[in-house]
Amino acid sequence: MLHLVHQAHRALEIYSPDLSKSLDLPFVNQGISAGFPSPADDFLDIKIDLNREFIKNPNSTFYARVRGSSMLGAGLRDGDLLIIDRSLEPENKKIAVCFIDGEFTVKRIKKEKDNIWLMPENKDYPPIQVSDDNEFIIWGVVTTVIKKVD
Repeated sequence: MLHLVHQAHRALEIYSPDLSKSLDLPFVNQGISAGFPSPADDFLDIKIDLNREFIKNPNSTFYARVRGSSMLGAGLRDGDLLIIDRSLEPENKKIAVCFIDGEFTVKRIKKEKDNIWLMPENKDYPPIQVSDDNEFIIWGVVTTVIKKVD
């Protein structure tokens, strides 16, 4: 496990996925009713491998936990688990993990003519304009968020 500094007194924990074995779990292929219950026992023999489902580029994929509340409007809460693909092109409006001036942050990318902005999804946090004076890289694009249900 690699600990990297993220905002004041917080850490962005980055993990590599363990792809040494398959993670086959029962899968209800017909969907789950949010209305009236429907029997699902007939479908429990179908399996899904979460590694194959969520990890398209294993050599460039990492996990990280969200720390803080700057991306609440995008549905990212403190403690959510992100799946990040470093091989994807960081396109405009994508959510990405960025390294700026020695710190990691997760923000939405906003590209303008000659400017890049790191946009929070919480009005309590200001946008960050990236300039030539910043040490900056877009470290990877967020592809999936795994959440715990309260």
